[in-house]
Amino acid sequence: MIGLGRFGSHLAESLAALGREVLAIDRDAQQVQKWSSMIDQVTQADATDEEVLRQLGLSDVQRVVVAIGASVEASVLTVLALVELGIPQIWARATSGQHAKILSSVGAHRVLFPEAETGERLAHLIISRTLDFVEFDEAFAVARVRVPRSLAGRPTSEIQLLKRYGVRVVGIKRSGEQRYRYVSDEMQLADDTILIVEGTIEQIQRFATLS
Repeated sequence: MIGLGRFGSHLAESLAALGREVLAIDRDAQQVQKWSSMIDQVTQADATDEEVLRQLGLSDVQRVVVAIGASVEASVLTVLALVELGIPQIWARATSGQHAKILSSVGAHRVLFPEAETGERLAHLIISRTLDFVEFDEAFAVARVRVPRSLAGRPTSEIQLLKRYGVRVVGIKRSGEQRYRYVSDEMQLADDTILIVEGTIEQIQRFATLS
């Protein structure tokens, strides 16, 4: 993880919580000190310098995330240095469309837009009754929704969600349950049930607005 700003530090912390070994690099000594007790390895260094990255052992790393957002120049130079090291997967954060094009052109394998992605997700949550929403491309999405009152008490086989509404239920959790489980045709949908559904964005939004 290169760059320990808000995005990079939280991502590094989340990866560490999942049991992954993380090497974090930042040129700011205060950031390094702040996160040194929460991340496996934290080093103060100039990530735009290819030789410095080589000395830190990055030439043996399979995946690097460049989370630098404050400086487009530092972000691009860091990606260039990683390309020269032959890193198999370089993920880079972009702050604008132009920044993203530059990162892709110099060798980033995947460009991330955390602010834009969060904004799109929040927009869907605001305009619909979904509890959570993940968009995979321009049309397809997965969402977490409450069972509409008009469907409560009816078995899934009778409702025929895919045929009538175009959404497929991939998980269900009733009130008091800790985990989601698969849906059977005989299962009745109680009004305190939460569903995970997949379908097009338009179909999911239409289903979520059922009363």
